[in-house]
Amino acid sequence: MDYQRVKVEFDGDIALLTFNHPEALNAVSRQMIRDLEQAVREVEEPANGARCLVMTGAGRGFCAGANLNDPEANMGGQGGLDAGEVLGKYYNPLFLQLRDLRMPIITAVNGPAAGVGMSFALMGDLVLAGRSAYFLQAFKRIGLIPDGGATFVLPRLIGWGRAMELSLLAEKLSVEKALEWGLINRIYDDDQLLTEAMNMARELAAGPTKALYLIRQAYWKSIDNSFEQQLQVERIFQREAGKTEDFAEGVLAFREKRPARFKGR
Repeated sequence: MDYQRVKVEFDGDIALLTFNHPEALNAVSRQMIRDLEQAVREVEEPANGARCLVMTGAGRGFCAGANLNDPEANMGGQGGLDAGEVLGKYYNPLFLQLRDLRMPIITAVNGPAAGVGMSFALMGDLVLAGRSAYFLQAFKRIGLIPDGGATFVLPRLIGWGRAMELSLLAEKLSVEKALEWGLINRIYDDDQLLTEAMNMARELAAGPTKALYLIRQAYWKSIDNSFEQQLQVERIFQREAGKTEDFAEGVLAFREKRPARFKGR
């Protein structure tokens, strides 16, 4: 499928989705949002066989946030853009698509992840970063609030105080500090980042895909559930996982003392 602002490539059972407007450090335009929505649908298409998604950026940056020079957007300020409507119509449905994706997501953050670009980075179940990467809650700099779910995700990942610090001061966060705070999972040299992300994706793609999807959903549901409610989620999801071919294979492999050969079913 042809896209203007993203690329989608399939490497066996891994889907590689790349933000592809390097001239603008992959800043997000309306066209890129439309491309991303369609690309995620393509990744989910069973015929394409994807069992893990890797997201990264072309060129020197992961994603520099919203494209303030987007010709489709009226960035004129008062009386112009309804920024809330833009979120409701364009961004929020995409973030819900990613939350509900039926496979693990790895984000390989190369260079800046700023504004909503940071929100995209944090949608990774595993967030890997190159040494040149940094994170920036840039919204304050243009008189807006964090979006893309940042006000939900950040305090749960790093705590209230650090989330406030990032958002109110709008200072760059280095990868070293991001790792120390628990915002990301691993750091790699820039020239090894995508290779390591793909290696990790191969491991996940060879796993019990339905169970990995249910793990993703269980953790998302846990955020607002009581302990009793989450026990019920575990009961329901475990019943689903227990009906899969992969569970039967996992038990058989354990008994036969051999590696499991999961098929994602």
